[in-house]
Amino acid sequence: MKQTALAQLQQFTTIVADSGDLNAIATLRPLDATTNPSLITAAAMQADNQTLIQDAFAQARREGYQEDAFIERSIDILTVKLGVEILQLIDGRVSTEVDAALSYDTNATIAKAKELLALYQDYGIAQDRILIKIASTWEGIQAARVLEAEGIHCNLTLLFGLAQARACADAGVTLISPFVGRILDWYKKAEGVAHYPIEQDPGVLSVKQIYQYYKQHGVKTEVMGASFRSIEQVLALAGCDLLTVAPNLLEQLAATERDVPRLLSPQSNATADLDAVVIDELSFKNEVQHDLMASQLLQGGIDGFIKARQQLHQLLANATAHAEIMA
Repeated sequence: MKQTALAQLQQFTTIVADSGDLNAIATLRPLDATTNPSLITAAAMQADNQTLIQDAFAQARREGYQEDAFIERSIDILTVKLGVEILQLIDGRVSTEVDAALSYDTNATIAKAKELLALYQDYGIAQDRILIKIASTWEGIQAARVLEAEGIHCNLTLLFGLAQARACADAGVTLISPFVGRILDWYKKAEGVAHYPIEQDPGVLSVKQIYQYYKQHGVKTEVMGASFRSIEQVLALAGCDLLTVAPNLLEQLAATERDVPRLLSPQSNATADLDAVVIDELSFKNEVQHDLMASQLLQGGIDGFIKARQQLHQLLANATAHAEIMA
């Protein structure tokens, strides 16, 4: 019997579940898992997680938080509690995101990362099982530089091009999450194209370029492709260090029987001819600002995560108001 596409892919790529759904993670049993504000908000709406929400409220009350600060602290506690639940189902790491509203504030990002880690440590979780997830702005990357120097591992997200990847390499971050599907979506809309052959998919090509640059220049930062629209995109990056995939696509991979060749490897650098560059703040911001795709998607991603957190804030505010009425 031929192995499934997922089983073959797992022979040379670490598969990560891109989900906050505990039931899906329990079923899929990935090595690692990633979350973001949208996934946390979706998880908070599930009936199975209402006890976690009430526990978060209780802890925030014990700590003396009130009004908006109470809700914001409850969000952080809930986010970590979900991370703890995920870690009980997997053997590897979970990525937990810093509030996207802090994406342009280096010091605030560092402080929030340490707050989240302190919560994990209170629940008995070792630091090496946590990746602090930070948007790949210049300020976010510099926060990651400081955190990494202190032994705190980071996952730089909302990454859409080589300028961001180079800055992350220079900062010595543990892992980057270049987005595939959002890049494809942008080019389809911008160029009025309904479909790209997989070998011309701009999101896939972007991740390949970053992977090849890193391997050519001996960069230790791990590359984790993210934001997939199809299993074809996933399989086109077979061999990438890690791939974080939504449960519905993981299920499709597990149900698909086809040969999966390894398309990326540390030795496959024949087309990687870009010089190693240490990028400074001015050149970083110039490159990102002059790349319309990268600049729009970076800011749009930050705005989307801020909106998701605001939705979660309102959800929890409504929940606590309802509990007070019923008391």
